[in-house]
Amino acid sequence: MFRRFAAALCALAVLGLHPTSAHEGHDHGDEPAPPAHVGPRAEAASQRFELVAIPRGSALVLYLDDFATNVPVAGADIDVETPEGFVEAKPQADGSYRIDAPWLAAGGHRDLAVTVKVGGVEETLTIDLDLPTAASPLAATAQTESFPLIAEIREHLGHQGLMGALGGGFLLGLATIMLLRTKRMLPALAVLALTLTVLIGGAAIAHEGHEPAAPEVRGAALVAPSTVFEQARRMPDGSIFVPKSTQHLLTLRTNVTTEASHRRSVELPGRVIADPNASGVVQSSVGGRLSAPPGGFPNLGARVRKGDVLATVTPPVQAVDASDMRQTQGDLDQQIAIVGRRVARYEKLAPSGAVAQTALDDARAELTGLKDRRSALDTIRRQPEDLIAPVDGVVAERAATAGQMANPGTMVFRVVDPDRLYVEALSFEVLEPDAMAGARLPDGRTLTLAYRGAGLADRAQAVPVQFAITAGGEGVRLGQFVTVLAPTGATANGLALPRASVIRSDGGAVVYEHVSAERFEPRPVKVEPLDAERVLVASGLPPGRRIVTQGAELLDQVR
Repeated sequence: MFRRFAAALCALAVLGLHPTSAHEGHDHGDEPAPPAHVGPRAEAASQRFELVAIPRGSALVLYLDDFATNVPVAGADIDVETPEGFVEAKPQADGSYRIDAPWLAAGGHRDLAVTVKVGGVEETLTIDLDLPTAASPLAATAQTESFPLIAEIREHLGHQGLMGALGGGFLLGLATIMLLRTKRMLPALAVLALTLTVLIGGAAIAHEGHEPAAPEVRGAALVAPSTVFEQARRMPDGSIFVPKSTQHLLTLRTNVTTEASHRRSVELPGRVIADPNASGVVQSSVGGRLSAPPGGFPNLGARVRKGDVLATVTPPVQAVDASDMRQTQGDLDQQIAIVGRRVARYEKLAPSGAVAQTALDDARAELTGLKDRRSALDTIRRQPEDLIAPVDGVVAERAATAGQMANPGTMVFRVVDPDRLYVEALSFEVLEPDAMAGARLPDGRTLTLAYRGAGLADRAQAVPVQFAITAGGEGVRLGQFVTVLAPTGATANGLALPRASVIRSDGGAVVYEHVSAERFEPRPVKVEPLDAERVLVASGLPPGRRIVTQGAELLDQVR
């Protein structure tokens, strides 16, 4: 009895270790093995396309992207040569393609040929897919019939993991006690120690790293997990594994670096100012009290037209001035009365010829002038001054309040045309005249600038240079600080990358290279400013590499 039981325990040790150590990765030569937390997959690439094939249960999912840009290829005709013949892949809503592949259950090594047709281009890609090999039905039956206890313990261990291992150890302890009663203590202790080591060690290895459960073997069929969850992860060597599905969600884009000659630029501090020909200041020429027009004061940002009344100013009248004005009014009223009586008398004598007609006309003219002076004096006391908009634009600044006293020369409104703005920068170098430049806002937006001129007088040992904003000026405000990148006329050879490709860290600048379909590696580089949207790689990166140009910030957050 002891010999039969010992043989069963030794068989359990051998069979229990096998599924734990199998399929811990696949050797593909120089290609890095897929991480342990993902399922089997295969990839292929050409100068035009990049393909990744991933088994999903009884289906094979294909991800087809443009090799250079990593953009998903949509609307492609894909035919896959499988063990069951040619099968046409069906496009899915997430941008992938899928075929039914019941032959995946048999496992083993599969060589597949994938023909891609899109945009008049046809290419054939070959992939090598390695799957876990299914157990033989005869072997499974032999194990069950020869060692029913082993089969029961292995099945229990497969479902319960570590708890199953401890439970099996408890049962074997009871069997050992029975053996001790037969006075065979030493062999029994050896068998017990070996069995507990196999069970507990196997369960610990199976659960190391919290890897997904391996597919169960039932007869000759390979049953894949019902759900597969693969996440991006930073590997121990610093590279980042990102599944194709996650790349599509993050919208990762790449570009192949090429060496070329570029015009050098310098970074200059600048700020946004108004175009002097499309802006104006509204001021009062005389001091007075501000009053709102019939429609009220215009709000900030309100669009106005040239000639619109923005406010009125009523000049104050001092006590001395009022006394002088009343005296002047009295003198004018007296003169008007005297001249009026003279005109009336001349009108009676003129028909008889006693008074010349010219004398009557002079008297009438004098009376009209006196009345005009009297009327103008009244108007001066009552008529306010209208403050009008000098140009078409929007109200950029407002310092108007009803009842406020406005001093002469004080700004009440500033009207600016938002479509015609300037950028003024300070340069310590001679810039290339009449050249297009660019500017970068703090939020990352860029402006297109056109050279307008440079001053002849230095300002803080620098030359003021003005540029006109020709594009990208939506939402720009007066006084906003920008970084101007202006060409100097010199050229430099190197690799140009978008600024979004460069990640700033404590160790310097880093870019991410797309080394394989689902793997990215960081590359430290040294960069120099090139223009508002690009930088020039001075060292650290050779040409012909696929560099992430969009989504690098998201990729850098993967841990």
